[in-house]
Amino acid sequence: MAQNSVDCTEPQTQIEMTYCAEQDWNAADADLNAVYKTAMGKMREVDSYLSDSLKGAADALRDAQRAWITYRDKACAAYGYLARGGTMEPQLIYICRANLTRERTKELKDLAEGLGN
Repeated sequence: MAQNSVDCTEPQTQIEMTYCAEQDWNAADADLNAVYKTAMGKMREVDSYLSDSLKGAADALRDAQRAWITYRDKACAAYGYLARGGTMEPQLIYICRANLTRERTKELKDLAEGLGN
């Protein structure tokens, strides 16, 4: 579906609503990736000040993020079961992903700022 052919301020059909939900999730995911990069930089900076026996901040964040992605995808797949097999199922999944992604972005911003961003 061509982006310029859909007005996401007022989608009219289910396919438009799903498309707009996907675009919203893509935007939230792009924001998350940028904030994750900042947070990871801060964690690497923390590691650079620590002795070898205390390092691990960057690894901890990486592992947490990987686990969070698995959680997000499974939690949103479960949410999609509210309309399982229906045309609304993908829209629900995208909405869930966008919402959880925004929450995670805030968590990562708080982490980065807490480390002196």
